[in-house]
Amino acid sequence: MKTIFYAFLTLSIFATSAWATVTVSSPSNGETVSTTATYVASGATTTCSEGVASMGVYVDNDLVKVVDGYQLNVTIPLTVGNHKTVVQEWDYCGGSTYTPIAVTVATQSGVYVTSPVPNSTVNLLANYVATATSTCSKGVGSMGIYVNNILAYVVQGAKLNTSLGLSPGTQHTVVEEWDKCGGATFSTVNVTVATTGTKFLNLQANQGWNSWGQLPPVYVDCSPCSGLTWSMAHKVASPSLSGNATQFNTSGTTPYGVVLWYNPVMGQYSTQGLPDDNHTLIPSLHNFTYDTDLYVTNASVTQVLEFDVSMYMDGIGMFFGTQCNHLGGGEWDVLDNVTQQWASAGVPCTLVNGWNHLTLQFQRGSGNTLLYQSITLNGVTYNINKAYAPFEVPTSWYGITVNYQMDANYKQSANTTYLDNLSLTYW
Repeated sequence: MKTIFYAFLTLSIFATSAWATVTVSSPSNGETVSTTATYVASGATTTCSEGVASMGVYVDNDLVKVVDGYQLNVTIPLTVGNHKTVVQEWDYCGGSTYTPIAVTVATQSGVYVTSPVPNSTVNLLANYVATATSTCSKGVGSMGIYVNNILAYVVQGAKLNTSLGLSPGTQHTVVEEWDKCGGATFSTVNVTVATTGTKFLNLQANQGWNSWGQLPPVYVDCSPCSGLTWSMAHKVASPSLSGNATQFNTSGTTPYGVVLWYNPVMGQYSTQGLPDDNHTLIPSLHNFTYDTDLYVTNASVTQVLEFDVSMYMDGIGMFFGTQCNHLGGGEWDVLDNVTQQWASAGVPCTLVNGWNHLTLQFQRGSGNTLLYQSITLNGVTYNINKAYAPFEVPTSWYGITVNYQMDANYKQSANTTYLDNLSLTYW
């Protein structure tokens, strides 16, 4: 076994190797920490053929901890105030390199938010980055984000880094920490959410809607369908908020029949003059906001109403399926594209007779993942932030559709709803 000697090393004079690195994952440079800080690092690479021998932590020029090997995970006691700390590695060839980490030790429990800046303007998907400290000897247990007094996100530990879907307008958000002694502190971060992108307006009035039905138990597309009838009517002045609503009707004798209406707004058969023949527009889009006014004539027979945006390209399907399971559990569901099964979003959905206002936010993430960001119904926003993989499409169909679906109850009771001011914002 080889022995490494450290007596000749000081913080001000380091023997360095130009071909070695030290990667520090905790704490980050400039971070505010507690009086006991956890240092996590690795001597990621070195050109020394025999590898990294050991790693250590300096605090204000004093070597306070050394461990054998190329990985380090230690807790270092620190005094209140600012400290210059360094994480260093020594290899078996006599070389060494280091990474400086400046930290500030807090005098009390607190939440330190570096993003977003309070009273700033953010995008619909806002990045929250924060750390927490606590005078509790057991440390911080977890952190969370409240949006308009509703807990939207929780993570274990004293660090938080997440992207959170927010609705347009002024939002009251709070980042809070809970320590392991039963205490808590928080920091208020009010933000204004800006909407960008291009908007299709009054889609309910467009004449390009298509439709089909489905019947249980397999729900295969049909048109016509035995025991299921449907219709739609444009230019409805009452009930209407704009004077140009569209009426949707279903009836029949087969229980639990469903009818889907869809409008191909982009790509093949585009109703908006955007065929995207060169396939350059649709692949560039990542964010969608579905917004509509919905009139319910009889909530007691309204089993399920579904609102979707679908996106197809390069043999990949992304179906942002969102349904209000009004009579089947009174909650919102989102579609898992891989299993083609509905998953509970974990938030309630209660429709009222008369006008309801709905806003849905979706995002296409890396690898074409589907992120259900948020649902706002009648002024109440629920942050969903559930992500699912896309699915393979057996056809070459290319485009984006806006969908609306009505699901009947066990009696297939006749039902009528209206959409008005239906829009899709995309960017």
